Amino acid sequence: MPSLLAELSIRRLTLGDLISCSDLSEDRGWPREEHKWGLLLAAGTGYGIDDPSGKGLATACVVTSYGPGLAAIGMVLVAERHARQGVGRRLMKHVLAEYAGTPLTLHATPHGRPLYEELGFVTTGRAEMVRGHFRPSGPAPTVATRPATADDLPAILRLDAEVFGGERTHVLTRLPAFADQLRVAEDANGIIGYAAAWPNMDTQVVGPLIARDTETAKALVSSLAEGTDRPFRTDVDVRHEELLNWLKENGLEPVSFNAVMTYGIPALPGDWTRRFTPLTVAAG
Repeated sequence: MPSLLAELSIRRLTLGDLISCSDLSEDRGWPREEHKWGLLLAAGTGYGIDDPSGKGLATACVVTSYGPGLAAIGMVLVAERHARQGVGRRLMKHVLAEYAGTPLTLHATPHGRPLYEELGFVTTGRAEMVRGHFRPSGPAPTVATRPATADDLPAILRLDAEVFGGERTHVLTRLPAFADQLRVAEDANGIIGYAAAWPNMDTQVVGPLIARDTETAKALVSSLAEGTDRPFRTDVDVRHEELLNWLKENGLEPVSFNAVMTYGIPALPGDWTRRFTPLTVAAG
């Protein structure tokens, strides 16, 4: 790493860094994703190193904390002009020191996985990204769904904490403003699932998707599709093979796989059988 870059301090990012973070995404060939960056910087803690040339950021990432039991790392990016110089490793080591004692998780691309393995992360799962226009075929799901209301929030938070295995109130309370749609599934005993669809460039990302079973998950996705004409994108835990096959049968195409990695714990907490998709791979 050039000495000047190695000497620059790592600082906390704020919402004032939104454009610089989006520029960094674009520099690496990612979508700008300003909407998502805004949520992450508001609900999480961003870290970055300013480019010594004065042109934005040399590297950045965001950590979303869910208390002492888990924190998620996402949006780990290094500007192309500073790639392969150790700056990303330096940033990750800083984050590991900042969150010493806290279990960590992240979704790793094949490109980033070797660095995370070197730092001590282990692969504990896989997620498949699928994308496309949802075109329903076959029998419609039978589980009842409806738009969520403010009165549903306590029940959503209770269900989410049980399934996710951590406290996400500071993130989920932002969903009504962040997402285009927020829907719940219910039976005679109350809410049994919920899902959101939020705008990301030219797609609607489906997530989080929490559901009692696959049929409930299908009903929530179908109801979200009725509310948009934009293509869907989502990242599904590969263990939910039935849902993935159904999505592909209904118009979505496979895009890529990411490794779900953890640090300090052998597996993610909570109940994976009811946790179908993350809010975003950057925040878990």
